[in-house]
Amino acid sequence: MTVTAAQGFLASGVAAGIKESGDPDLALVVNRGPSRAAAGVFTSNRVQAAPVRWSRRVLADGRISGVVLNSGGANACTGPAGAEDTRVMAEHTARAVGVGPDEIAVCSTGLIGVPLPMDRVMAGIDAAAGRLSPDRGVEAAVAIRTTDSVHKTAVVAGPGWTVGGMAKGAGMLAPGLATMLVVLTTDADVTGAALDSALREAVRTTFDRVDSDGCMSTNDTVLLLASGASGVAPDPDAFAEAVHSVCLDLARQLVADAEGASKEIEVEVIGAASEGDAVTVGRSVARNNLLKCALHGEDPNWGRVLSAIGTTSAVFDPDRLDVAINGVWVCRDGAAGESRDKVNLSGRRITITIDLRSGDASAVIWTNDLTAEYVHENSAYSS
Repeated sequence: MTVTAAQGFLASGVAAGIKESGDPDLALVVNRGPSRAAAGVFTSNRVQAAPVRWSRRVLADGRISGVVLNSGGANACTGPAGAEDTRVMAEHTARAVGVGPDEIAVCSTGLIGVPLPMDRVMAGIDAAAGRLSPDRGVEAAVAIRTTDSVHKTAVVAGPGWTVGGMAKGAGMLAPGLATMLVVLTTDADVTGAALDSALREAVRTTFDRVDSDGCMSTNDTVLLLASGASGVAPDPDAFAEAVHSVCLDLARQLVADAEGASKEIEVEVIGAASEGDAVTVGRSVARNNLLKCALHGEDPNWGRVLSAIGTTSAVFDPDRLDVAINGVWVCRDGAAGESRDKVNLSGRRITITIDLRSGDASAVIWTNDLTAEYVHENSAYSS
């Protein structure tokens, strides 16, 4: 269940001293081929960290051989010096693993505006390169954590090939990805163009539908690397589905580990005039802090759902809106439906279903409740 589940990949993770805690904070993932095909999707935030800019450039030809990742420092908003540090990280990693610097992507996560301690980073890269192994995928997943309480990995096996991956993220989870780093790997024999197509479609309906707190990061990166080591060229649809499954699994893990969360909330919008309308409504509901507080207190306050829907430009008739909370249709035709006393919110998972009764399109957004622990986490964590 790791980023090295697919053949042809090595990984490692070490404590380089970037974090004051002494916890693991630097990881490598290396593709030993024979293929080096790759694709990536990045944050849509206009303020982008130096590693994002670097990785966009090196992925332009649809090929990379490895990734160096660090936690404990985002290397964002660090000016020309931050860009130079990113280049140095890539070049040092390239020498350590025997490839060219334009074959190494760089990912960083942590505090914004703080330079990385490059002497420790360089030593960490050397240490991680010396530990590279197909058995150390978990090490890598642990090393990229920031406020995550657990490491996150997922694997899907196809007929003769595999897709695996790791992710980090627990806050600043919003559309345009999240404050997350994700590395996916496959030993399928797939072209860069096919990887790009499968990854973008998977991200569109998984990571892009996670909306924990409405905050978008500067460092979001999702990479998909193919080694071709299985020698199997998969059915394109089956491969795309496997990539989607791994992304969905990791996305749900992000929400489950959201800072301070006690409830995992699925907002399902059906009967929309378009998918865009469904997503817009779902996001509005997922970002409604009054509703998130109510659900934390196990109050099925459907009025706050309708209020959130009403702020959007989606097509609907306010007198035809239906809302269910955990399967109980508490709102029918824009008014009270079944008794809210029937709704059981004692469990961790909550589903809100909204029927706009305006078409056949649908979408799902994943979010979480708003808790005192979230406020504490983000008042104590400098960003």
